[in-house]
Amino acid sequence: MIAKKVIVYVEGPSDCSAMEELFAAFLERKRNQGVDIQFYDGHRGDAKKAVLTKIPRKAVNIILNDPNADVVAMPDLYPKDKAFTHSTFEELAEGIRKNFEQALKARGAEDDARLRERFKVFCFKHDMEALVLASVKALGERLGADDLKATWKVPVDDQDFDRPPKRVIEDLFRQHGKRYKDTVDAPIIMRGADHEEVADRCPQCFKPFVEFLEGL
Repeated sequence: MIAKKVIVYVEGPSDCSAMEELFAAFLERKRNQGVDIQFYDGHRGDAKKAVLTKIPRKAVNIILNDPNADVVAMPDLYPKDKAFTHSTFEELAEGIRKNFEQALKARGAEDDARLRERFKVFCFKHDMEALVLASVKALGERLGADDLKATWKVPVDDQDFDRPPKRVIEDLFRQHGKRYKDTVDAPIIMRGADHEEVADRCPQCFKPFVEFLEGL
């Protein structure tokens, strides 16, 4: 019996499928414990802007209508200053929460502190490909390079806006005579990764999300 639902909104289909593959065994275990965790994308147009502005409003509707549901907004940090000024996770989270508060007020529910606890904000720093970079063994297998060594910044969160993780991945694929296709390659690589190891290699933003899921 499902006693609790957690709906996680990410930016695009590659993010969604990669997360489903990375957490496959974990999601099944949680489901058996009565916690149903689902990842959603489906945003057309400017996907990041949608997660920052539309999902907070959607979250209010979900939370008001389903007492068993929590909602998570999990966009990329990259690119900065989309929808509102931000270059750090803290600024990103503050802007998203302001949009959530406005949506609560519009529904006359701003005085219920319990609703705020059911909306969480995390992010990929700087994009989902940080998790791919953190999965060195599985990435090497996909590239046909069993001896792949990390030549990028470690921790993986320390990549920057000028060269976010996805650009690093694209360059790696080119160096090995391949072309990176996020909707195909990311899920395959994540299927061979361990979410706890990935979290340890992405301690700044991804690990708090994993700890949240593990605590459900």
